[in-house]
Amino acid sequence: MQRIIRDKSFSGERPLFGERDLRMENVRILEGESGIKCCKNIEAYRCEFIGKYPWWHVDGALITRCRFLSTSRSAVWYSRDITIKDTVIDAPKLFREMENLRLERIMVNDADETFWNIRGLHATDITLHGGTYPFMHCSDVRIDGLTSDSLYVFQYCRNVEIRRAKILTKDALWECDGVTIYDSELDGEYLGWHSRNIRLVRCRISGEQPLCYMDGITLEDCTFDAACDRAFEDSRRIDARISGHITNIKNPVSGTITAEDIGSVTIDNHILPPANCVITCRR
Repeated sequence: MQRIIRDKSFSGERPLFGERDLRMENVRILEGESGIKCCKNIEAYRCEFIGKYPWWHVDGALITRCRFLSTSRSAVWYSRDITIKDTVIDAPKLFREMENLRLERIMVNDADETFWNIRGLHATDITLHGGTYPFMHCSDVRIDGLTSDSLYVFQYCRNVEIRRAKILTKDALWECDGVTIYDSELDGEYLGWHSRNIRLVRCRISGEQPLCYMDGITLEDCTFDAACDRAFEDSRRIDARISGHITNIKNPVSGTITAEDIGSVTIDNHILPPANCVITCRR
């Protein structure tokens, strides 16, 4: 049977250690460490988390309409089967070493080094501000609705599907394998370098030197900003159908590239074998 705690505050070290089947309403976890640790089946509604490491080693939780203040750094680690809805997060390094994390309508105001080593991340309508390297070493990711201005997003990720994203960044999607992105804006230098099996559908790509040093890149009805020069350098197994103009293509290794208009193509003595990429300008 579920126990309910309402309108209380807790401080110090591990005040709710080992709790089971607990619902918290209007509860504040104050200064201290590990307020909710080694717990199972916990609900939090309209709660506020201030102390460090409040949710560690938790198995099963529903967190709704809560707030993680900036002092609650490294808040949710080593946990599984966590669902968070309609919540504001001001703290960095929030989610790490987790399984089955579900997010709905989340605002992350300091995304520095958050979402590391998450296995099974399903998110709808999330916003990330600031920080570096969110989504490092994540796998089995599904995101529908993402707005982010964080730097170096999605590195070393596996099996990712993203829809309706607006990403302003640098060095995004490096060293990834198995990523599909639909109907999104990808704005930043050096997109997708050193990645494998990337598919972009109806995306707008901005920034210098996109899609280089890749193995397996598919573009379907994508557009490029005028700043996208030296695209596809040293990339192989390309299947790119580009809508509109692309400024410059440089030394693609293999595959096909088709665009409505191409500003220039650079092929020099540094191109790698087999050096048989077919480039077609529809105009």
